Amino acid sequence: MSANITKLAVMLEMQNAMNTKVHEQWFNQGFEWYRAIWVECAEMLDHYGWKWWKKQTPDTEQVILELVDIFHFGLSLRIDGKTSYQQLAEQLDSELSQPQTAADFKQTLETLAASAVANKQFNAQAFAGCMQQIGMDIDDLYRGYVGKNTLNFFRQDHGYKDGTYIKVWNNQEDNEHLVEVVKSLDTEHPDFAKNVYAGLQARYPS
Repeated sequence: MSANITKLAVMLEMQNAMNTKVHEQWFNQGFEWYRAIWVECAEMLDHYGWKWWKKQTPDTEQVILELVDIFHFGLSLRIDGKTSYQQLAEQLDSELSQPQTAADFKQTLETLAASAVANKQFNAQAFAGCMQQIGMDIDDLYRGYVGKNTLNFFRQDHGYKDGTYIKVWNNQEDNEHLVEVVKSLDTEHPDFAKNVYAGLQARYPS
């Protein structure tokens, strides 16, 4: 099994675990993951810049974070409770290895959004096209995904639902702490997610 398929299978398993933590019967809820995808696409376009009447510079780091968020929703659309993570990972690996690109990043992003709006689907090939045009590879995706998924777990464990969670510690948002923690760790380590969680825990105000 290729390293990419292994990483995709890990991400699928983590996504199911996160969704189950939010709602035990998430399969049966009919959550509109496709809508979350196109809304995120619109938000990302603001970070990339699309206004011709003012000077804008793409915020690449933020665009990558938004792509990671979209991947959470894309995985949720693919998980069906029947197909194994291994099979799903193989399908995704095949699609991600055939990026679909338009003339520029903005138009490729619109292809991704259009598939979500019109077909209620996650277009992995257009997603791969966005990754390619923003200079992001599968390792960047894995690192960003595992980090953000672990932060989401951390938030849930520390009162995100009931409003007691503290989002800013030592004058930094939790996302910024996450970036620092991830940079200090070995992403290839089998306990990478656990180590991210431990790193956040060590920083969080007790």
